[in-house]
Amino acid sequence: MKRVSFVIPCYCSSKTIGAVVGELTKSMKKENILDYEIILVNDSSPDHTFEIIRQLCKEDEKIIGINLAKNFGQHGALMAGMGVALGEIIVCLDDDGQTPADEASKLIEKIEQGYDVVYASYPKKRHSIFRNLGSKINSMMTEYLLDKPKNLHLSSYFAAKRFVVEEILKYENAYPYVIGLVLRTTKHIANVEVSHREREEGSSGYTFRKLLGLWINGFTAFSVKPLRLASLLGGFAAVAGVFVIAWIIYNKMTNPQAPLGWSSMVALLLLLGGMILFVLGMIGEYIGRIYISLNRAPQYVVREMVHYEK
Repeated sequence: MKRVSFVIPCYCSSKTIGAVVGELTKSMKKENILDYEIILVNDSSPDHTFEIIRQLCKEDEKIIGINLAKNFGQHGALMAGMGVALGEIIVCLDDDGQTPADEASKLIEKIEQGYDVVYASYPKKRHSIFRNLGSKINSMMTEYLLDKPKNLHLSSYFAAKRFVVEEILKYENAYPYVIGLVLRTTKHIANVEVSHREREEGSSGYTFRKLLGLWINGFTAFSVKPLRLASLLGGFAAVAGVFVIAWIIYNKMTNPQAPLGWSSMVALLLLLGGMILFVLGMIGEYIGRIYISLNRAPQYVVREMVHYEK
C-alpha cells in the first residue's frame, strides 16, 4: 500500500480536531493502512487549537503539527501542509468533522483506479444556505473562468497523486488557489460520493468577504477571461453609445421641437462612467497582484513545527 499523507487546515477547531484525528486513525487501522501521516496546520487560531495539536503530536508520532505565524487562509494552510507531506497520495479534509474522515478510503480507492485527483461529492450538503449558495456560484464561475467540467463537483475534501501536489507546490506567488492549480495540472479528475455531516461546534469561518476574496483570488490568478469580459463590456458600451447618438440625431431631425433629454444624457453618463470604473478596477486588481507577487509576499510563514524531520 502506498504511503498516504492527510493534510488538515485548522482554525478555531480546538473542540473538534481531536475527534477528527481519532476517527481518521481508527479508519486507517480498519482499512489496514499503516503507512500514513497526519499533518495538522494551525492557521493562527485565536483559541488554543495549537495546544491541542501539540498534545495530539505527543500521543501519536504519525502526527505533524505546523503553527503559522498569522492567518493566511485555508489555501495558504493547504500549501504549508502539502509542502511537508511525504505521501504518494495526499488527502485534504476539513477540521470540523463535516467531511467524514472515516470515508477517506473511498477517495484513496478511486485514486488507485487511475485518477490523478478525486473530489468528494455530497448527495446532501449540511452547510448553511449562504455556504451552499456560495458553492453554487463558485461552481458556475469556475466552469466559465477555469474551464471546470460541468459534471465535476469541487469540495475541500479531495485526494491527489504525488506528481499533482509537486506541480501545485511549484506555484510560489502570494495568492494560492488550490482548485485552480489542480484544474491547470490535470484533467483526470473524478468524484466519489461521501456523506456530509452537520457541524458539531461553532460556525463556518467563511464570511461573504472571505468568499469574495477567494473568488477574486482564484480568477485573477488563473484566468484572463475577466479582462476579456471587461473588453466586451467596453465594446458593448461603445456600440450602444453610437446607437444612442444616431437616435438623438434622427429624433432631432424628425422632430425639431424634441427636448435635448438631459435626464437620458445623465443616465448614459452614469452608465458609461460606471463601466469605465469597473474596467479600471479590474485592471487595477491584476496590476496590484502582480506588484505584490513581485515583492515576494509569502504564501505562509511557519512559526513552529512539531514532529517534522526534513
